[in-house]
Amino acid sequence: MSPINLMGNRIKKFLDSPSSLNLMYVPALLLFSLFIYYPITQGIKISLTNWDGYSPHYSYVGLEKYHYMFTDMKTRRVIVNTLIYGLGSTLFQNILGLAYAIFLNGKIKGKSIVRTIVYFPVIIAPLIMGYVWYFFFQYSGGALNDILLLFGKEPVDWLSNGQRAVWLITLVNTFQYMGVAMVIYLAGLQAIPKDYLEAADVDGASGWKKFINVTFPLLMPSVTISIVLNIIEGLKLFDVIMSMTAGGPGYASHSLSTMMYDLYFPRQDAGFAAALGNLMFVLISALGLSALLFLRKREVDL
Repeated sequence: MSPINLMGNRIKKFLDSPSSLNLMYVPALLLFSLFIYYPITQGIKISLTNWDGYSPHYSYVGLEKYHYMFTDMKTRRVIVNTLIYGLGSTLFQNILGLAYAIFLNGKIKGKSIVRTIVYFPVIIAPLIMGYVWYFFFQYSGGALNDILLLFGKEPVDWLSNGQRAVWLITLVNTFQYMGVAMVIYLAGLQAIPKDYLEAADVDGASGWKKFINVTFPLLMPSVTISIVLNIIEGLKLFDVIMSMTAGGPGYASHSLSTMMYDLYFPRQDAGFAAALGNLMFVLISALGLSALLFLRKREVDL
């Protein structure tokens, strides 16, 4: 037997043995521990201190930061904003993405151009997208106010109201990423066998009944993927908020992500920032897993 064949047999025997499979896990576990477990444990540790993020000296304060987090009205507002960004964006992105996918799945001219136009905002950096829309909404010289002035209307300070700013940011995030939902749903629609739809036509089902009873149930795997991804990304929203309002006015449009940045750098309260980070981790995990388990039960095998 040649040396090459002998080496090949030895490698095959090693890979076929159970012990080799255990050894193959080691690099992945090391990387997972380095980039996941270690930051989580450090975040928990820092949240129990009064560390300012820079000084080598700090002391442990126990659950003081968590107690303040759940009793502070500003923090409650930030948590509500985060839920609006996450769940609001998810709702709008999936409704619009599904509508575009159904429209573009039909036999229409120029659908490739429409797909490109809808998906194009996805490739723009979120920070840049936020600045683009800021120039639309700004009070002095903003595009929307210039249009109002043309019609003899008074200009509006669109971003000065906290609740309005939150919903405008949610809509901007929806505009940028609805193309992702569109692509996911379009792939799901094209994977549905035509036999099912033809059978529904033979039975005399209307377009709406065909969608509710045939198309949508078979589209549930795509719904699961799109909704879970949207929830995770929406709850982490950062760039668009920083470029449009920087969390203002005051704390009215902050998310947990932007609040963490504000606490760690300008206010030098790393302990409280870490506590908010841990809350965001729990929130994303809970909502993401809940949505995944709920939607998986409603999936139908093709």
